[in-house]
Amino acid sequence: MSIALWTVIIVPFVSAFVLLVIGAYMPKKAAGAIGCVSVGISWVAAMFVASDFLREMPPDGFRTTLYTWMDVGGLNPGIAVRLDALSLVMISVITFVGFLIHIYASQSMYDEDGYSRFFGYMNLFVGSMLTLVLADNLLLLYLGWEGVGLCSYLLIGFWYKDATNGRAAQKAFIVTRVGDTALAIALFWLFVSFGTLDIQTILSAAPAKLVAGSAAATLLACLIIGGAVGKSAQIPLQTWLPDAMAGPTPVSALIHAATMVTAGVYLIARLHTLFTLAPPAMFAVAVIGTLTLFYSGFSALVQRDIKRVLAYSTISQIGYMFLALGVGAWTAAIFHFFTHAFFKALLFLSAGVAIDAQHHEHDIFKMGGLKRALPIAYWTFLIGAASLSALPLVTAGFYSKDSIIWGAYSSPLGAPWLWVLALISTFITAVYSFRVVYLVFHGEQKMEVSKHPGVLMNLVLVVLAFFSITAGFIGMPESIFKFDPLVRFLKTAFNTIPAYQNHANHAAEVMLLTISSALGLLGIFTAFSYYRHNRFAWIVDRSPFAKAIHSFFFSGWGFDWLYDLLFVRPYKTFAYWNRSDAIDNVFTGLASLARIGNSIFSSLQTGRIRNYAASLILGAAIFTTIVILRTKL
Repeated sequence: MSIALWTVIIVPFVSAFVLLVIGAYMPKKAAGAIGCVSVGISWVAAMFVASDFLREMPPDGFRTTLYTWMDVGGLNPGIAVRLDALSLVMISVITFVGFLIHIYASQSMYDEDGYSRFFGYMNLFVGSMLTLVLADNLLLLYLGWEGVGLCSYLLIGFWYKDATNGRAAQKAFIVTRVGDTALAIALFWLFVSFGTLDIQTILSAAPAKLVAGSAAATLLACLIIGGAVGKSAQIPLQTWLPDAMAGPTPVSALIHAATMVTAGVYLIARLHTLFTLAPPAMFAVAVIGTLTLFYSGFSALVQRDIKRVLAYSTISQIGYMFLALGVGAWTAAIFHFFTHAFFKALLFLSAGVAIDAQHHEHDIFKMGGLKRALPIAYWTFLIGAASLSALPLVTAGFYSKDSIIWGAYSSPLGAPWLWVLALISTFITAVYSFRVVYLVFHGEQKMEVSKHPGVLMNLVLVVLAFFSITAGFIGMPESIFKFDPLVRFLKTAFNTIPAYQNHANHAAEVMLLTISSALGLLGIFTAFSYYRHNRFAWIVDRSPFAKAIHSFFFSGWGFDWLYDLLFVRPYKTFAYWNRSDAIDNVFTGLASLARIGNSIFSSLQTGRIRNYAASLILGAAIFTTIVILRTKL
């Protein structure tokens, strides 16, 4: 198992090195093959690891160390990985979905410049995410954490010749640095408190070292939350993700489905023991998730760019995961991560087919009628939208979202308004999802199809569509048909008692399932009803108030404007005032003083012996005078 586990991580890094160093000298097909095969090998190795792990089921997981990274001042982290139920689910999804996205990209990106560079960055991205989820200590986890941040910057700004893309990449990098700083402070605090950054040692010692509910435990957990909301694009650090759609579509799919934005969810789940000792922090996670899913749902409802709709959708679905984490429904959060990876990758890649077919047009109001021209893209996007909308009984999203709503309802850590807003968001999700379905694929065709997807691209869409339907069947509740091997397997990774009831109150759960299903179906009907007759546009045009609300939601509730006002403009003003750099003036002054002293002393070096002799005599006279005066005194 040890060799296979290291293979999972190392192969993508080796491939990235090869592609970034000599990839430019390779034929495109060779570069694409290396990029795809490396992630495919990683996935196969992950399946071997999963097979061995499920056969042995080690109670404390499996740990292997390659070597000691450093040994300084009591800090001796190793290049070590640890496998348990949580990390096994994560690497299975990352490698499999990542492999499918690479195959899709090998055809969709073939005509682009920098083809080998693209796959080098993508492999580096996958390798960094695998490092993050398998790391045995927080320092190695932080290395993977920063690695995915770097790769997101490189891939969002892949088309760097367009200044807009460069700004989007910079925004993603800078905004996530805010959260990363909070996480770095938390790591320093943990090392001072526990004397180690080994994850299992910290989790085992935490109940004895930290007083439950204390200010220290709460503040420490809040710093970790700061890192999580940055990477996972939750309020208040969510503004970078919609702009990140400037990158290629496969990049968007990888960021949203299998890497980066799920890192925050993993971090909180991995350090769950620290959060159980800080109930206020857990409640904060639930509140952040609920407010984010509500905020992003309304923002998605009015976007025109198809990828921005899906971006806000991702923010919303990660919000559901945060809600589950906040109420102690740890397994529900990871279950939704599992299903979300399939249908969100499917939605982005299907959208990519439509974008390429419409001369790279992103505006859904300029598209239309693609159902007949792109039948596979239509049916797969429809399946993805249905799963996102939690279409009852037949989609994966239905079962994972149900487990979250049930957790919010039954947990003593929850509150009624949390699960009520989660239910309302089900309706909103269905409306904006099928709004895209109708505007892009139904109605009158407005543009000719300029490009059809390749065979490999269609194959990837079909595979993802299959799992977008079936992946939820391994987490079915008892009120329907109890079959939840994934949830039972995940429980072995969490050493805390679940804060919510298992599906025991069948009547209450059936009620929530019924309400959720009804709201989802109502949302689908509303979308087709309003956008078939364009009633929504008519309402907005006729009402100044509706137009103002539309503009407010379209701008992401004004967060960018607010941050520009509070942070960007003051910083630019300060930078202008300090353009001569007052701090540098201190050091420049010291350098100038040194130059003046050098000029004075160098002027004394004339090279004339008579001057040196006169200086010696003068010095001797001054010294003799001083001695005589001190003797008389």
